[in-house]
Amino acid sequence: MIVRMAVERIRKSRKSILLLGARQVGKSTLCRSLGPDKIINLADEAAFLSYAKDPSRLKREMAVLKKPALILVDEVQRLPSLLNSIQAILDEGEGFRFLLTGSSARKLKRGGANLLPGRVVLEHLDPCSFWELGDSFNLEKSLQMGSLPGIYLDPEEGEQTLSSYASIYLREEIQAEAISKNLGAYARFLDMAAEASGQWVNYSKIASDSEIPKETIRRFYSILEETLIAFRIPPFKVKQSKRRLSQRDRFIFFDLGVRNALLGIHRGPLSPLEKGRLFEQWFILQCLYLIRAKKEDWNLYSYRTDAGSEVDVVIDKGDKLVAVECKWSRQVGEADLKGLRSFESVAHKPIEKYVIYRGESRQKFSRGELAVPFNSFLKELSE
Repeated sequence: MIVRMAVERIRKSRKSILLLGARQVGKSTLCRSLGPDKIINLADEAAFLSYAKDPSRLKREMAVLKKPALILVDEVQRLPSLLNSIQAILDEGEGFRFLLTGSSARKLKRGGANLLPGRVVLEHLDPCSFWELGDSFNLEKSLQMGSLPGIYLDPEEGEQTLSSYASIYLREEIQAEAISKNLGAYARFLDMAAEASGQWVNYSKIASDSEIPKETIRRFYSILEETLIAFRIPPFKVKQSKRRLSQRDRFIFFDLGVRNALLGIHRGPLSPLEKGRLFEQWFILQCLYLIRAKKEDWNLYSYRTDAGSEVDVVIDKGDKLVAVECKWSRQVGEADLKGLRSFESVAHKPIEKYVIYRGESRQKFSRGELAVPFNSFLKELSE
């Protein structure tokens, strides 16, 4: 089993845990590896119906467990009202610790869920990261198939599972749960959102191309974010600048394999242009995975001027900014530094400027920019 970065923190915590993550990221596997004394799987229809009809059943079952006890409740978003029973059990004193997993923050919110403030620690689990894959890591495979563990580690049926994930989970379950009145519009949007993953979102253009109202497009993107299918990367904002900066968001699908499967490109070879686009998204996802797995107090932004100067990702570490440009090539030249130098002129904190690429050597340019092999940069970022 791949060892996840968050597992030791979850193991050592004395608090109950709410672990959120999209389906197939490994939430159940991680929690079961901690040896729970009781497992309640609400994805099982019989268990779901039983607890829905008789919420007090949980308290009666806890009464016969030997303390201390660790209880796993899988897919708790299916029955948000169960959180009230869990709160009552926790309020009665020491002895029980809960591991709760969920794949939709939206369902918990819509269900009026009591998220147990002060009693439960919120954690996130994402697809396997560069660091977690270790010796199993393969860049081109990650760009094409993503890194959901059950798919990445299954050479025989992973491709088929990925196809099913995209068609069944995204197209059917999310459509039915999110906007059952307008499935056709959402299906068109989902394909366009997958194609636009990693790009700066122009709501007006997408609305025009899809013939869906702009405010509906905004709501659809919010649904992707709340169902843990996409990350929003806000634009970098400065207090004063003569440059006109883009105020558009970027959305990136949580897993590149899922994005590719929606577009039907997870089987055949990817073009160099597509690999370049995916490499940029993959790198940003690694930064997001790391921040969430290690609970770093960092923020991610995108930078783009109206004149077209761009930086792929800006990491605000609090005391400094780390600006990174991603290049699929094995060579870096002065022409690749335009965006970094543009960003330097508006940065309000000390700044480090990097180009990450697939070459093997570190290089330093005339204004302090560093070209660093992507794997070296990521190893240093996690230290």
